[in-house]
Amino acid sequence: MRKVFNGLLMVAIVLLVYLYIVSIMTPIRFEQERTVREAAVIQSLVDIRRAQVEFRRQNQRFTGSLDTLIHFVNEGRMAVVLKEGVLTDQQLEDGLTEEEAVRQGIIRRDTTFVSVKETLFGDSFKAENLAIVPFGKGVTFEMAAGTVMTGSGIEIQVFEAKTPFSVFLQGLDKQELINLIVLNEKLNRFPGLQVGSLREANNNAGNWE
Repeated sequence: MRKVFNGLLMVAIVLLVYLYIVSIMTPIRFEQERTVREAAVIQSLVDIRRAQVEFRRQNQRFTGSLDTLIHFVNEGRMAVVLKEGVLTDQQLEDGLTEEEAVRQGIIRRDTTFVSVKETLFGDSFKAENLAIVPFGKGVTFEMAAGTVMTGSGIEIQVFEAKTPFSVFLQGLDKQELINLIVLNEKLNRFPGLQVGSLREANNNAGNWE
């Protein structure tokens, strides 16, 4: 009987050690995988922001449509001004401006049009991926555009693109995910990653910055 008791005690000790190790490693593994996934999602949101900024430069507004943004990246062109010639130190000291130098033919400017995709992202970039949340199993980003009024009464064009933790952290430890979501909600933060805002003019900042 004593041997049986000792055997059961040993099993219980081993089980407790195992559970202790699991309790320590679970949040560590969650944070490690979360870091990897968040980095991929942040890069996608940064890419969306770059495309939106150029879209607004050309259209005086942001777009709330991922399809429109993708088409713009694939088919859009952007003007690039090429300049030939420079002012010498003596010309600068004499007060010659660049605009006057252009009129005199000392400096020459030429405007050429280049691909938005190739210029902003590189020719191999797949614009269609802008819509897809990394690790989201096909789920697309939520995106919208609008305007907000500043305290001084100025109307500002804004956009936001976002995705909740529950999309790109799916498959990880459920309790750790719940804890993360609850923590952000208690702090009145969006429980996920977001760039831009429809509620305030935040210079298109990401909530990770």
